[in-house]
Amino acid sequence: MHAGVCCGKRNRSAVAPEFCFPWRSARRRLAAVAAKKKTARGGAKNIIAFVGSDEAKLKEAAMKRFGQLVPPGQEDFGAEVIDGGAGNAEAAVRAIALTIGALQTLPFFGGDKVVWLKGATLFADSQTGKAGSVLEAADDLAAVLEAGLPEGVTFLLSAPGIDKRRGFYLKLKKLGQIEVSDRPDMGRDGWQENVAADVRRAARERGLQFDRDAMELFVMLAGDDAMQMGNELDKLQLFLSGREGTVDIAMVRTHVALTRAGVVFELGNCIARRDLAGALETIDRQLYQGSNAIGILLAAVAPTVRRLLIAKELLEVHGLRASNYRGYETAIARLPAAATAHLPRKKDGGISCYPIFLASSEAAGFSTDALRAGLSDCLQANRALVTSSLDPRLVLERLVVRLLAVRAA
Repeated sequence: MHAGVCCGKRNRSAVAPEFCFPWRSARRRLAAVAAKKKTARGGAKNIIAFVGSDEAKLKEAAMKRFGQLVPPGQEDFGAEVIDGGAGNAEAAVRAIALTIGALQTLPFFGGDKVVWLKGATLFADSQTGKAGSVLEAADDLAAVLEAGLPEGVTFLLSAPGIDKRRGFYLKLKKLGQIEVSDRPDMGRDGWQENVAADVRRAARERGLQFDRDAMELFVMLAGDDAMQMGNELDKLQLFLSGREGTVDIAMVRTHVALTRAGVVFELGNCIARRDLAGALETIDRQLYQGSNAIGILLAAVAPTVRRLLIAKELLEVHGLRASNYRGYETAIARLPAAATAHLPRKKDGGISCYPIFLASSEAAGFSTDALRAGLSDCLQANRALVTSSLDPRLVLERLVVRLLAVRAA
């Protein structure tokens, strides 16, 4: 058995890559035959692919479909599983060769057969995925799929991080059924609502209920990683086992681990709420765990102060108040271009309103002068961290104390 290639109980013999594709000379003929059929192969039930950046969700969905296609106890005779986690171009070409061979081989005892190219990283935008031999092999696999699979044979693909610009993916999209499991874009407003819906579904499966504040905090701490989310929910389920009750914010703070996004949110939230003790505790914990002080400053402290200042000025100059998000977003959209030129932007160029909306409810606790001085203090702290030998903990703690020591009049 080749390293990185698993075919279940059926072990294919080792073959040199240059002899793996005897059909290459017939690729054009196969494509021509498929074109002459003039059948709409889009959505074919025997070509199924699970792709996307959320590897945990993708694995779960692919495993579930495999279990539906292959009855329990029939895995040895009704399925061939090929490991697509290739570390180099040679292993990737070999995995595709084994897949094509399996697709063109009928099962020994008749009946249906499933060929699963599992965890295929060889289609990603990586050095291996961009190798000429791998691209050519992927074209061969696409040609086989386009020509049509034998009766009773199903192709199942799970490919995290597949490059959706490549010809293989575009053909696969036309030929079969594709389920995309992508992580939410944390650069777009409203990603929290999408993640919260997944959390509620997963929590119900575990018999958990969240109150509103606990749900918001859990989403920000767990971030966009479905596997991390599941692990944290399992910890809460274990903590509440045998007891009734709703998950509250104290339980989330105690038992849910901080991701990078969670650190940014938690520290920024402490600053916005003027929770000096919580902010200092978060800084201490992150420095103890090896986080970079400059990263904490630039990712959490400075952006929070900037958002508070923007929300404060929008309130004082334009009278924008935080009644509800949609109304706040509409009010910002009505402002002249000169009044919104300095506002933070999303990847698509639109104004990133949601973080400002969240800050607007806390901005009343700060004066405009204090926030402007806070931005200047952030700059001085950055210079101190870069150019001086001062203790990073001291620099950050002194900055936070200055930010929160003086309350708004």
